[in-house]
Amino acid sequence: MSKHIAIVGAGPVGVVAALAAVQQGFRVSLYEAESRVDDSPRAATTHSSTLEMIARVGLIDRFVKEGLTARYFQFWDQAAQSMVAQFDHEILKDDTPYPFVVQTEQHKLGNMGIEKLRTYADAAVHFEHRITAVAQSGDGVTLTAQAPGGEVRIEADYVIAADGGRSALRKALDIPFEGMTWPERFIVITVKDDFERLMGCCYRNYLAHPDAWTNLFKISGDDMQGRWRAVFPSGVDETDEEALSDAAVARRLAHVFPRAEPYEVLHRNIYRVHQRVAARFRQGRVFLAGDAAHVNNPIGGLGLNCGIHDAMELVDMLAAVERGEEDASVFDRYERRRRQMNIEFVQQQTVNNKKRLEEKDPAVRAQALDDIRRIADDPQRHRQFLLRSSLIDSVRKARTIA
Repeated sequence: MSKHIAIVGAGPVGVVAALAAVQQGFRVSLYEAESRVDDSPRAATTHSSTLEMIARVGLIDRFVKEGLTARYFQFWDQAAQSMVAQFDHEILKDDTPYPFVVQTEQHKLGNMGIEKLRTYADAAVHFEHRITAVAQSGDGVTLTAQAPGGEVRIEADYVIAADGGRSALRKALDIPFEGMTWPERFIVITVKDDFERLMGCCYRNYLAHPDAWTNLFKISGDDMQGRWRAVFPSGVDETDEEALSDAAVARRLAHVFPRAEPYEVLHRNIYRVHQRVAARFRQGRVFLAGDAAHVNNPIGGLGLNCGIHDAMELVDMLAAVERGEEDASVFDRYERRRRQMNIEFVQQQTVNNKKRLEEKDPAVRAQALDDIRRIADDPQRHRQFLLRSSLIDSVRKARTIA
C-alpha cells in the first residue's frame, strides 16, 4: 500500500492517526502550523477504551510510565465537604485489559508519538507548515501551506483534518460548526500541593456545588513530581483579569479545601468552552477528526478520547478500502458512526455531567447525588455506568452502525 495520507495537526489525535496509518502501510505526512507540540495544560484523562488503541500503535508502556494510573474516581458534595460515591474501574476487568484511567498530559502523548513516527521511513513530520487552502479532484487532494521557505503544495490521496477547534480545513471547506458556547469560562489552576493528603480524595474527583463546582485531578507533571489541577467556572460577569487574580485564585482553592498556608500555584489559565459538532465529518477525501469535528466541556475527560477513537476508526476504514476489503461507499459510514457517537456519548454526557455538578435546586441536587450513590452501590449499575463513562459502550455501539 503506497497511498499518501496528509494529516494536519500534530496534537495527539493527529499523531495517533499518523502512527496508525504508517503502521497500516500508508505513506504519511504530518503537518503542524506551530514550531512544536503545544505543551499548555490541556486534556490529561485517558479512558480504558482509548488505552487499548494506544496499545495498538505501540505506545502503551511509555504512556503509562509517564503518567499516573487512576483506578478510582469520586463524586463529592462540596457544600458538605463529604464524598458521595466512589467508582472502581476494576469492575471492568472482564471488559478491557486496562481497567483503569491513565492521567498523562496530552503533549506527552504527542511528543512520544512523534518520536516513534520518526522511526518509520514512510513517515515525515513538518512543523511550521500552516495550511492556507485545499482543493480536491476525484482521486486526490491538494493542500497549500505556508512554510518557512515559502508556499508549498502538498498532494495526497486522503487528508485527515486534526487541526483543532479552530480548524483551518473545516473553515476552508465551509462546514458549519453547530452548537453553543457556555456563558461562563472555565478556569484552570495547577498547584503543587497534594489534595490527596489534604482531603483524602483519589486522583480524579468531581465536586458538586450550586455556586462553584470543581474538577480536581492529579497529573504527573513533566518532572514526574506530581501536580494537582483544578477546574472551576468563572462568574458570567467576571473579567478574565478578575478571575485570574491572586485573590480570586486563593479564594477558589480555599473553597476546595480551606487551609492556613497559601497554595503553591504553578499555572493559571481561563478559556471559553463550547459544545459543538461539525455538520459533516467528511467532504470528498478530507475527513475531520478530534476537535476539528467536535468540541465539548471537559467534565468527564471525553473529548480527546473520542478524537482518538475517530482517528483509529478512520485509518482502519481507509486501510480496508485500500486493501480491497471495502469500497468507497464506506466513507460515509465514518460520519454516520463518529458523529452519532460524539453526540450520544460525549455531547450528552458532558452536558449532563456539568448539570449534575452545578445544580442549584436543593431537591434536584439531593436527588442527583442520591442517584450517583445508589449507582455506585449496585455492582451491575456501577459496571454499566463505567462502561458508558469509559466509552467502551461507544466503541461497541459504533461497530453495529453499518
